[in-house]
Amino acid sequence: MSETPNIVRSKAAPNIVRSAQSPKRPNTQLDPADQEWWRRAVIYQIYPRSFANSNGDGVGDLGGIIAKLGHLELLGVDAIWLSPVMRSPMADHGYDVSDPRDIDPLFGSLATFDRLLAEAHGREIRVAMDVVPNHTSIEHPWFAAALAAASGSAERARYYFRDGRGADGSQPPNNWVSVFGGPAWSRITEPDGTPGQWYLHLFAPQQPDLNFEDDDVVADLERTLRFWLDRGIDGFRIDVAHGLAKAPGLPDMDLHAAQVLRHTDSDPRFNNPEVHAIHRRIRAVVDEYPGAFTVGEVWVENNAQFAAYLRPGELHLGFNFRLAMAAFAADEIRAAIENSLAAVATVGAPATWALSNHDVYREVTRYAPDDSPAGLAIGTDRARAMLLVELALPGTAFIYNGAELGLPNVALPDEVLQDPVWQRSEHTARGRDGCRVPIPWEGEDPPFGFSSNRHTWLPMPPEWAALTAEQQLEDVYSTLALYRRAIELRFHRVEFRGDAIDWYGSPAGCLAFRRSEGHLVCALNTGPKPVSVPPGDVLLTSKPFVDGRLPGNSAVWLVAHR
Repeated sequence: MSETPNIVRSKAAPNIVRSAQSPKRPNTQLDPADQEWWRRAVIYQIYPRSFANSNGDGVGDLGGIIAKLGHLELLGVDAIWLSPVMRSPMADHGYDVSDPRDIDPLFGSLATFDRLLAEAHGREIRVAMDVVPNHTSIEHPWFAAALAAASGSAERARYYFRDGRGADGSQPPNNWVSVFGGPAWSRITEPDGTPGQWYLHLFAPQQPDLNFEDDDVVADLERTLRFWLDRGIDGFRIDVAHGLAKAPGLPDMDLHAAQVLRHTDSDPRFNNPEVHAIHRRIRAVVDEYPGAFTVGEVWVENNAQFAAYLRPGELHLGFNFRLAMAAFAADEIRAAIENSLAAVATVGAPATWALSNHDVYREVTRYAPDDSPAGLAIGTDRARAMLLVELALPGTAFIYNGAELGLPNVALPDEVLQDPVWQRSEHTARGRDGCRVPIPWEGEDPPFGFSSNRHTWLPMPPEWAALTAEQQLEDVYSTLALYRRAIELRFHRVEFRGDAIDWYGSPAGCLAFRRSEGHLVCALNTGPKPVSVPPGDVLLTSKPFVDGRLPGNSAVWLVAHR
């Protein structure tokens, strides 16, 4: 990227956004021969309770997803990933599973799920789903059986039941704390009414951890995987993929490093070597279904340890969250990209990219200097720019529902917060509800077509009237139009080929890279002033050029001159 003003003279208009009516590609059937589609896919995460509601109860469901498949088809995504829809008492919004082989009535039924699969596949959209192997609900039949059984029984061996410390066993077995806050152990009352053993829950007390050293646990997970794969599912996002094995002996942890929703690589609760044997068992099942894939939630900082999860015979993909954690600063963004590519280079796996998800503040809010309207406008510009950065990179891109509308986080009042983090942290951490507010589809007032019921499970802000999908549909400069055009270009253009990038020299506050094989150039300006960009023909910009130069808080795609 040059600071001289006369390098770029594009042959194309500086802001190319085709009609919002244009689909990405013809409506054809999925290609069964394309067994590695996931290496270059754009995958759209749906948080089901917040996507669309079909029955008027104010909570999103499978019927609502079916009704909005046209939106996803026109957006052009290759696949959708559903956060948990299995049967659950919803203590953690579906991540506390009571029956992993059934659909919770809140979302629909197995018949509705089968219809969703068929209709998505008919639109050339694959479907992945969350699987939650680390823990069950306390309402799972296994846990009920464990409570009714005696210490040392086979029923308790499926979980981490331990005697307490101290003469009367009144102290937890170790000092572990929950990721959600508070202790990671809860004491039970034995069948005879006396104080009894303790059970481990790295998350909420309603989510007891499973013990994967028990053969029943592994066999049941394999049965669950086959159940959904036999129905036609295309893959799984594996929750807490790095936490399925605990350190032998359950040693005490360093409490100085403990934070709500965070942990370190040396934390004995997570990232223990024994976890890899479990992933090999999972992979063996998935490999029985050609074209199916796994992506793991792997919160591991060390690159060598991260790569170990992606060795042949383990996960196909692993979430690397560095880009989502980087501030809107050129040096941080470049470091995140370089680190993410290096993390997978030794094992030949694709890199994964995400700017947000159901656990992370939305990118518009993260990048905003403050939460004023002017601040959020800057956050929106920066989020649009980062979309072009994300989709220009080699590998697999993940988009969180609502990002295509430029939604910010919502500052919800205390009384409506539902995330268990809020309660477990004794109201010191507000949790993740702000990024889970339902999607606005149409109309001028809440619930914006999300539901026929204005009492949605989380309230929707009235100022979202300007951000509805309907409002953005015909605006060729909207965030929705930018997403559609960017995904379309990524799918069709040969410039996006290859697995490597080359960096350009750039002035302060800027970065630019080129796809080594395809010759796509992406330039990002995080500074306040317009800059010149490398030579090439403009494909797409996140903001219009200013006197032939890239303005601040924006990015551009170019076809490099060869």
